[in-house]
Amino acid sequence: MSLRLRVPPLAVTAIAAVMAWGLAHALPACTLELPARYGLAGTFGGLGLVCSGLGVASFRRARTTVNPLTPGATTALVVSGIYRLTRNPMYLGFLCVLLAEIAWLAQPAALLVAAGFVLYLNRYQIAPEEHALRARFGPAYLAYAARVRRWI
Repeated sequence: MSLRLRVPPLAVTAIAAVMAWGLAHALPACTLELPARYGLAGTFGGLGLVCSGLGVASFRRARTTVNPLTPGATTALVVSGIYRLTRNPMYLGFLCVLLAEIAWLAQPAALLVAAGFVLYLNRYQIAPEEHALRARFGPAYLAYAARVRRWI
């Protein structure tokens, strides 16, 4: 069974967060003394919430689906607002929230979880979404993808 479009990205984020927490508690000797950790965590967390929120708001304004498991149901190609900066603001927001947790934990080994999160989303969520968008919007999507990066 393929994982393509099977696990909601929010669930993937929650699983990654639990993995990062578990790793931090399994490797307490690797925890850093990071005086700015709360500031970093707050900054990443706030940035994540803003990115995800702006992405959802843009989809709602365009009256298209926000359900990441059914990209074929998309009715509009959203290229304005935050989508001028990143093709995946909601996923970028989830990554920032995960990085906020990792900063709060002060556990550099947990960055491996963040890297795995990006790899998983690229392969099992974003690639199938891009395929569906290319099929639905053709040259308009290709021009957009050439202009705007996948993450940042």
